[in-house]
Amino acid sequence: MKVARLVLKIVGAALALAAFTCLIVAFWDKITGFLSDVKGKCCGRECDDYDDEVLYE
Repeated sequence: MKVARLVLKIVGAALALAAFTCLIVAFWDKITGFLSDVKGKCCGRECDDYDDEVLYE
């Protein structure tokens, strides 16, 4: 009986890990977009896509 409980715990942990992995894969684009937004706001760096002519008028 102890072996069966151990096996069920291992199977449950494996299924939980698989579900978490599926969530990461499914929302990868949103996760990376969020992290890049946070990095851009926190670092205080300017973006390279500014139009320099408009900035220095």
